[in-house]
Amino acid sequence: MPKIAAIAVLISLLTSAQAIAAGDPAKGEQLYNRCSSCHAIIKDGEVLVKGGITGPNLYGVVGRVAGTENDYLNGSERLPIGMFTDDMIRAGQDGLVWTEENIAAYSQDPVGFIKEYLNDETARPNMSVKLKKGADDIAAYLTTFTAQ
Repeated sequence: MPKIAAIAVLISLLTSAQAIAAGDPAKGEQLYNRCSSCHAIIKDGEVLVKGGITGPNLYGVVGRVAGTENDYLNGSERLPIGMFTDDMIRAGQDGLVWTEENIAAYSQDPVGFIKEYLNDETARPNMSVKLKKGADDIAAYLTTFTAQ
């Protein structure tokens, strides 16, 4: 019985640590302005969060294969531009699907993340901005815009 109790305590601690590590969507909403210079959040043609045109639409990013979204906003018009680097497309082809956790890791060091994921020191994504603080919160905020 002591082994079972120890395992239960360990599981409880791991679950608690994961809950603590998760970001706060409300804080992420406040910090999202860091992302909006390049990214908009658009659902079915409705602009939910205004943003720039140099990055892909972040609506439904959680669960999306990397390098596959090609909707970009130009004023109030959505245009398919497909501005991903070959390396981001390759990461998606190699199985990279955006989760809350890897969005946060990517946001903290986009170049390092893609280099590591592809095991390629020459790999480069389009994004080079590093979020030193709040990446977990922004990732949690983006999960609130999950396609259903």
